[in-house]
Amino acid sequence: MTDALRPLARHWRLVALALSAAFGVFAALSGFARSPEQTLSAASAQLRRHPASGDVQIVEIDARSIAAIDRWPWPRRNYAALVDRLRRAGAASIAFDVDFSSHSDPQDDAAFAAALARPGIPVILPTFGQKAGGGRAGWTDSLPIPALREHAALAAVSILPDADGAVRRAPIATMTDGLPRPSLSAMIAGISGGAADSNFPVDYAIDPATIPRHSFIDIRDGQFDPAAIAGKRILIGATAIEMGDRYAVPNYGVIPGVVIQAIAAETLRAGVPREGGWVLPLLFALLCGWGILHLRRSEALFVAVVTAPLALFGLSVIARALLASRFPVVPGLVALTSLSAAAYIMRILVGARKRRFEDPATGLPNRHAMRGAVRANAGLGVVAARFAEYDKVASALGDRATVDLIHRVCERIAMITCGATVFRVEHRVLAWQCDDAEQLEIALSTLRALMLSPVEVAGRRVDVSLVYGFSPARANEDADGTIARALLAADQALALGQNWQVHHAEDDETVDRELSLLGELDEAIANHELDVYYQPKLCLKTNLITSVEALVRWNHPTRGPLRPDLFVPLAERNGRIAGLTLHVLERTISDLHAWNEQGHAMTAAVNLSAKLLNSATFLADLRHLIETSGIAPHVLTFEVTESAAMSDATEAAAALESFQAMGIAISIDDYGTGQSTLSYLKQLPLDELKIDRSFVQFAHQNRSDGVLVQSTINLAHELGLKVVAEGVEDPECMAFLRAAGCDMIQGYLISKAVPARELSALLERPVAVAVAA
Repeated sequence: MTDALRPLARHWRLVALALSAAFGVFAALSGFARSPEQTLSAASAQLRRHPASGDVQIVEIDARSIAAIDRWPWPRRNYAALVDRLRRAGAASIAFDVDFSSHSDPQDDAAFAAALARPGIPVILPTFGQKAGGGRAGWTDSLPIPALREHAALAAVSILPDADGAVRRAPIATMTDGLPRPSLSAMIAGISGGAADSNFPVDYAIDPATIPRHSFIDIRDGQFDPAAIAGKRILIGATAIEMGDRYAVPNYGVIPGVVIQAIAAETLRAGVPREGGWVLPLLFALLCGWGILHLRRSEALFVAVVTAPLALFGLSVIARALLASRFPVVPGLVALTSLSAAAYIMRILVGARKRRFEDPATGLPNRHAMRGAVRANAGLGVVAARFAEYDKVASALGDRATVDLIHRVCERIAMITCGATVFRVEHRVLAWQCDDAEQLEIALSTLRALMLSPVEVAGRRVDVSLVYGFSPARANEDADGTIARALLAADQALALGQNWQVHHAEDDETVDRELSLLGELDEAIANHELDVYYQPKLCLKTNLITSVEALVRWNHPTRGPLRPDLFVPLAERNGRIAGLTLHVLERTISDLHAWNEQGHAMTAAVNLSAKLLNSATFLADLRHLIETSGIAPHVLTFEVTESAAMSDATEAAAALESFQAMGIAISIDDYGTGQSTLSYLKQLPLDELKIDRSFVQFAHQNRSDGVLVQSTINLAHELGLKVVAEGVEDPECMAFLRAAGCDMIQGYLISKAVPARELSALLERPVAVAVAA
C-alpha cells in the first residue's frame, strides 16, 4: 500500500460516511429519487390502507342517470331539483365538479340560480383553466355564468397530473380570473388561507371504494334515505366512463376525477400534510450507517443491513399515519445502501487480507505477514523454530489438540522474547524476529530449559522438541531471502542433530541456487517445459499393461537433467506444488486420450502432495480441468504417501473423500514404510494400496518379507482394496506375487519410466517381449 493510501485506509469509515452523504444529497437534488420515491409512497399508502370517513359523499353522474336523462348537457333544472333535495335532507355542504361556464336554456339557468339563492347550506361551483379555443396558444380561465356565481362560492377543480400521467398531488389554492381561489377539496374540508399554486400529496391510503356514493337520478327523484345525507359534505361529479373525466392514480389504476377530489378532501380533513423534507431521514440513515460500519460479526451486519432500510421506511409510514407528515426516504436509502456496501466491501477486503496473512489452522500470522514485518523492521534478523517430530505428535494428538499445542508453544516463545510476534511460516515451523545472535543464544538457552517441561494439552503431557535457525539482518536484503536463510539454518540444525544453527555467508550459495531454481521452475511450468514419463503397471490376471504411474521429469536447458527430489520438495516448500501437479495432470490426461484413440484403455496414477489435501483452490482447478478435458475421472488415481495420510487421518479422510466424490481413485503409496496398520487405513476412503519396494524386492527370497507381503495382500483384499506391488525386478518375484494374489505389479522387470511415445510402442508388443527388453 502506498503512503498516500494509508490515511485513507485508516479513516475509511469517515470516507465512506462522507461519500454516502454526498450520494444521498445528489439523489435528493438531482431528481434521481423521484421515481423510487413515488413507488415507496404508493407502498406506504398500501400499508396504511383504511376506509374513508364517510363525511364526504359523492353524488355521481353515472351511466344510469345519463340513461334516465337522455340528453347532454342536462337541463339545469335537474341540478336545481338536486340542490333542493339535498338541502331538505340536511347536507352540510354541496360542491359541484361540473362545468357551468356556458349559458343554457334561460329558464333552466334561472331555476338553478334560484335554487342556489335559497338559504340553508353553502353551495360550491367550480372554476378551472382550459386550453383556449380556435387553435390559439395559451390557457383561459372558465367560471360559472354570472347568474350562478351570485349565490355560490367558487373553488378551483384543477387536476395536477405528473409527467407519467398519474395524479399524486392536488392544489390547495390556485389563481383563476386573476384571483387566488381555494381548491374544491380544500373548500370541502374547510381549509383556507393557502398560498396560490400551493399543493399537497393526496393520501391514497384512503380506499376510494369506501367513499359513499349515490346515483344522481335517485337523489333528484327523492329515492334515498335523508338520514344518510344529513350533515354530510356532498360532492357532485361524473363517474360514467363515457364522460371521460378519469385519471391514473397510485394503487387503484384509473379512477374518476370526482373520486380524486373526494380523496383529496378526505386527506385535508386530517389537516394539510406537512412536507418534512429529506434531510432528517438522511441524517437518520447516516447515523444507522455509522453503526453498521462498526459491526464486526457477520450475523449482526446482515441483520442491520436488512433492518435499517426497513426501519427508515417504517418510520416514514408511521410519520405519515400519525403526524400527517411526509418524509422522502430515498436519499436516506441511497446513503444506507452505500454504507452497507462499504461495510461489506471492507469485510471482504479484511477477509481476503486475513486469508492472505493468517494461517487458517491456528490463526497465527503466516509467512506473508512475516515478509511485511521483516520489511518494516529491516534491522532485525529472523529466528525459525522447527518442530523436530511434528508429524508424530500431530498424528497422536489430532487437529484440534495440535493447534492448542502450537499456541502453548507460542506462549512460551513469547515469554522469552518479551512478547515478540510469532509467525507460522510453514506447517512445522514457527518464526519471530530478533536483534542478533548473541542475544538469541541467551534467549534460546532459556527457551530450551523451558521446553524441557512437557506441554499440557487436551489432558495430555506432550514432550516438544524444537531446533532453531537464525538468519541475521543484512543490508539491502529482501525479506524472502532472510526468511529462507533462517529456514535453511533450522533444517541444517535438525540434520546435524544440533539445537540451533546460524546461517553464514558461505551458505548463501545454497539459498541463491534454490531461489534461482525456483524462478526457473515457475517458467518451466508456465511454458510447459516439464516432461512426464510413465512407468507401466502389469495386470497379473490378464498379463496386460493397463495402467501407468505418471512421473515428472525436468531436463533443464543449462543444468541438464534434474532429479525430482531436487525440485519437487522445492515446489512444495514454496507454494508451487499445485501448479506442478496440474501440469502433470494436463499432460497425463492428454496422453490418456491419445492411447485411447490407439485402442488402449488405460488408467493413470499421479502423485499428490500432502500440501494439496486441503487446498480448496487446487480442488476447484482440478474440477475445472476434468470438466474441460472431457476425461472420465475414474481413469485417474491419486497416490498419497502413507506418512502424509497418517499424519492426520481424520483430516486426510475428509480431503480424500472430496477427490473420490469426483470419481478419482485413491491409492496409498509406499505402504509399509510408516507407522500405520491396515485396520487404521480403513478409516480412509481408499481404492488401492501400493506395497513399498523395500518389502517386495526380496519377498520371494526373504521369508519375513514374503509373509508381510502375503498378509498385506490378504488383508487389503478383505477391505476391498486393489494391491499394487512396486519394485519388481525378477521373474521369480513376479511369480511369487502372482501366486500371492497380487493384482498389479510395476518395476524394471516390466519397464522403467518412459516417455509417452515409447510407452505407445510398448503397448503394441506382447508382455513377454516387453519383459525381455
